[in-house]
Amino acid sequence: MERKLSDEYEEIVCESVCAIVEGCRCPVLMKTGDEWQMAEILSVKDHETRRYFYVHFLEFNKRLDEWVEEGRLDQNKVYFPKKVQASRPSSPVAGDVAPPMPIVSTPAAANLKKKNKKRPIEEVNDEGDSMPGTPAPPGPRTTGSLLAHSNDDVVTRMKNIEMIELGRHRIKPWYFAPYPQELVSLPCIYICEFCLKYRKSRKCLARHLLKCKLRHPPGNEIYRKATISVFEIDGRKNKLYAQNLCLLAKLFLDHKTLYYDTDPFLFYVMTHLDNRGFHLVGYFSKEKESSEDYNVACILTLPPYQRQGYGKLLIEFSYELSKFEGKLGSPEKPLSDLGLLSYRSFWSQSILNILFTTKPTEVNERPSITINDICEQTSMKKDDVISTLQTLGVISYYKGGFVIVLTKEMIRNYEKASQSVKIDPTFLHWTPKDNLRSMTSPRLL
Repeated sequence: MERKLSDEYEEIVCESVCAIVEGCRCPVLMKTGDEWQMAEILSVKDHETRRYFYVHFLEFNKRLDEWVEEGRLDQNKVYFPKKVQASRPSSPVAGDVAPPMPIVSTPAAANLKKKNKKRPIEEVNDEGDSMPGTPAPPGPRTTGSLLAHSNDDVVTRMKNIEMIELGRHRIKPWYFAPYPQELVSLPCIYICEFCLKYRKSRKCLARHLLKCKLRHPPGNEIYRKATISVFEIDGRKNKLYAQNLCLLAKLFLDHKTLYYDTDPFLFYVMTHLDNRGFHLVGYFSKEKESSEDYNVACILTLPPYQRQGYGKLLIEFSYELSKFEGKLGSPEKPLSDLGLLSYRSFWSQSILNILFTTKPTEVNERPSITINDICEQTSMKKDDVISTLQTLGVISYYKGGFVIVLTKEMIRNYEKASQSVKIDPTFLHWTPKDNLRSMTSPRLL
């Protein structure tokens, strides 16, 4: 890191914080208050008598980006860019107008090329709460959803929403999302937890709730056990809900390029049921026709429900659908950092479950299993199985062959994980996509 900074930056001791401008890098005290990390200054603003800096901590996820006061900057070790590019736009403060962004993930450009018509986002405000919707994009790009945001895309690098209120939860967003400019400048955006339409005030939301008849996501309820339900939503039949869902998800997903066209996607929304209705927990989307056999395009568990096992339930549900289809599946890459941790944990647990339950075919023989056997039982692709086995470190070479060695720690972790809630396939009532045309009106189990 130091060598890279010395190549592109020059160190200057600042006598005043006013000399620190956008593009500079310096150590910044993190929110925990006990660690200094190198950060880049993305924007500067003055409020009353104080100056604030929007910083991105290098080598850290963007969800940790924040506005900091000058007291958290180390002015004795400031790096200035050696070359200032005149073509680079100045960084806006949060709330500036961003270029229109799309809202639905897609993993392959080939599918987009089939769509020649633009599909602008619909107006999402009811009568009496009029507010302009997000402007339509100039058209889908042909680079697919794996395109990373450019470092010069300064607007989208900064969080633009201060807070959202969804049902009983107030949530601080992690990333930029292209909500209408009139909402961006507000201290909080109020979102209906059932239809996901957004409002500028709690009073407007209250008026909306008097007219909103939904108490569950649109579409078919294909799974319910106890208080957990999953609804299948067609992005073509329920376009407005799908667009609003993706717009909400963009607040917490930064690794995907998103598009307006929801038609090629199915959305599987997990909810928690109580006496007030079905409350959104998380979702995943998948292409109706995937050339790469992806069983997940985007996946998200909302922050209030994270670290409670819902992420693994969503992943497990996606593989149960793959088993129903008789296919091997894998999530679209790249995964977010949290998504990768969840998938590795689920893959490890699924494979260990098979290894611990495999029985020998004959007496006095050790159990044996192949990679293909594991793939067939889990619906995981071979590459995911192999990488998980390597990560677990269970494969060893012994007497001219490969053996699997399981430790006592693995046994303890497996027994602990076995007590968690799992998807029960006997409660799944679902028809694979080849027979979707035979499905008619929405239903509840």
